[in-house]
Amino acid sequence: MASVLVVEDDQFVRSALIRHLTDAAHAVRSVGTALEALREVAHLRFDVVILDLGLPDLDGAEALKMLRGITDVPVIIATARDDEAEIVRLLNAGADDYLTKPFSVEHLSARIAAVLRRARAGGRDAPPETVLRVGGLTVDPLRRQAELDGRRLDLTRREFDLLAFLAARPGVVVPRKELLAEVWQQSYGDDQTIDVHLSWLRRKLGETAARPRYLHTLRGVGVKLEPPAADAPRGPGAEPPR
Repeated sequence: MASVLVVEDDQFVRSALIRHLTDAAHAVRSVGTALEALREVAHLRFDVVILDLGLPDLDGAEALKMLRGITDVPVIIATARDDEAEIVRLLNAGADDYLTKPFSVEHLSARIAAVLRRARAGGRDAPPETVLRVGGLTVDPLRRQAELDGRRLDLTRREFDLLAFLAARPGVVVPRKELLAEVWQQSYGDDQTIDVHLSWLRRKLGETAARPRYLHTLRGVGVKLEPPAADAPRGPGAEPPR
């Protein structure tokens, strides 16, 4: 059983989701606006949030951004929008999964189960007390905080997971397939997802693909994180800027 928050302003859809999720033995609360959703997650613990994009007070994308500012709870986007660029943007902004309306209850239940498995697996894999240090980079998996040269890094949930996974293996080249399997809990996927998150991480670490300090990509091999060497030349296997 999971604790589920349904954020949906359409009363008919909302009632149907509550009924079916309750029948599936989930504990369900529901709200019709983004601000109500923010209040709920600020005061109660949920295992997953089902977030509609067409909310009356805030666009769901903005609501997602605000949710990510206060919680790491898994978020499944429920949307009638099927634009691929929009979906990619939402996933990169912190959504864990998405469903395009109309969808079946069985499909939703399967997505909830998959998201919860990934979240629980991540919790088991995170070192409970070890603070990771790579050069001037410090990663605290327990508190889900990262600092660079004493400055707190503002990372999304997925950016932190990616950084922590690499920081636990300093100097080791991690294949992209392993990153998809361990960080995204996917057996297959598009390299674009990894590239986008690496690009965002590089920006926050103050580097670029052309002039890497910590994050190094080896074309056709994988990615590694290692302490920066002062004015180190770009390696022959590093990928050009994307």
